[in-house]
Amino acid sequence: MLLFVVSHVVVVFLPGDDPTGDGPWSFRAYVIFNIVLILMSAVGAAVVVATVRPWGRRVPRWMLLTPLWFGSALLVVRGVPGMVENLLMATGNRGGFVGRDDISTAEFWAGIGINTYFFVGAVLLVVTTVSYVRRSRGAGVRTGRSGPDPV
Repeated sequence: MLLFVVSHVVVVFLPGDDPTGDGPWSFRAYVIFNIVLILMSAVGAAVVVATVRPWGRRVPRWMLLTPLWFGSALLVVRGVPGMVENLLMATGNRGGFVGRDDISTAEFWAGIGINTYFFVGAVLLVVTTVSYVRRSRGAGVRTGRSGPDPV
């Protein structure tokens, strides 16, 4: 997630010639979109850390599970089709879903790398979410204490 945050901070502060890619959105929308992505990723990183740190036990379970499930769903929706596109690209349909055969070698490998990045992120976040669900099941009210209840 740190790589994602850093890459989007860079594109906000060093946007290049035409960061909108001739799309229908303005530069302001481009910046707002990237800031939202940065905030979502930073919160996601904090939530993931909270699942394994002692201070995270003081956070209500639902406050961690909500962003974990939401983030898992987003990454699966982005990562699985991306991996399918990688398979298409690797087996001869160089343009992936779009089907453009005239992409450069740099675009080809960038697409493979970005799609793989999101797929691996999806796998890791789903595993983290399922692990947290299992470890926190039956926790009920969080007290902030660790260890067994006193007898």
